[in-house]
Amino acid sequence: MNPDRFADIRPYNDDEVAGVIARLLRNNALLDAIARLRVPRTSALLGVWMRPLVRAALAWQSRNIRDVHGFQRIVERYMRSMVETCTTAFTVSGLERLDPAASYLFVGNHRDIALDPAFISYALFSSGRDTVRVAIGDNLLTRDYVSDLMRLNKSFIVRRSARGPRQMLAAYQELSGYISHSLLQERQSIWIAQREGRAKDGWDRTEPAIIKMLAISKPKEQPYGEFIAALHIVPVAISYEWDPCDAGKAHELCARAQHGLYQKSEHEDVDSIARSITAPKGAVHVAFGEPLGGDFAGPDDVAAAIDRQVLELYRLQPTNLCAYRMAEEGRLPGDHSGEAEAADGVLAAFRARLDALPEPERPFLTAMYANPIRNRAATR
Repeated sequence: MNPDRFADIRPYNDDEVAGVIARLLRNNALLDAIARLRVPRTSALLGVWMRPLVRAALAWQSRNIRDVHGFQRIVERYMRSMVETCTTAFTVSGLERLDPAASYLFVGNHRDIALDPAFISYALFSSGRDTVRVAIGDNLLTRDYVSDLMRLNKSFIVRRSARGPRQMLAAYQELSGYISHSLLQERQSIWIAQREGRAKDGWDRTEPAIIKMLAISKPKEQPYGEFIAALHIVPVAISYEWDPCDAGKAHELCARAQHGLYQKSEHEDVDSIARSITAPKGAVHVAFGEPLGGDFAGPDDVAAAIDRQVLELYRLQPTNLCAYRMAEEGRLPGDHSGEAEAADGVLAAFRARLDALPEPERPFLTAMYANPIRNRAATR
């Protein structure tokens, strides 16, 4: 069997890094995007004349990158700077229960396109562990340089654009095979979202279809529960005090409710990534669960086990409490009745966030912050 049968979707290997970086340095769209991000006014005045300066700066910064780890060390510096400037606290729990030498399939709730896996890898990297390979939909790869940057940073491609039964089955088989190959042969950990797309309404539930996809690569003779155990599935919950893209999500949810559909602009997801990185997030917590155990009968059982851990691990933020109390006429759940002071502490900021939105969109923003409390209560 071809050892590189996943070449079209896998992350780049160490021996490909130099060529990819050289290609990026020649990509004018990337150079222009960096100029607009770092020096918007100067970029607007000088236009294409900024490219040689940006190219020289990138070449200097990447001069010592020889492999994927070297690229990720650069990414880690940017992540550390972002954590220091855009969060009020970054905390991690549960890593002490996991073997640093083992490979895991981290299945997490999904709130932010780029930040969810980035914070998980940052937590692992900061504790001296290897980072994860990250599943990313091809709908995000609207520009060549985005694909190159993502694959340099250990992302692999999920072919969401596949259409028709045959194409979709082939894409699922390829994806399932690659995940199993990474975990069981290459001993590389992976992060995937518990559902396709972000939980824009704050309702974190695992789609059994994700588990069905994983099991496509199960050997016929292997019992289902044994295969699931071999994947070392670890639920992960990430919570943000302030969702950096909450206004955009509220706008989309309102449009869907009013008109039955929402049409994204061409590069909307990429723009969301840029906004989520630079916007304030308040406190962020990443909670790692325990590897799934038990003799699971099917995907619904596995999904339910992931949900139980994710919802219990999810650290409720003051914004969740504030939104719930606003939505429930001043009441907090009985087990959180003593946290009214925390909710009061963000009340003014939360109201200002609501006031910045059109009236029809405000209930959707309130609900996305309140729903984690409702979701947890619904599973008890």
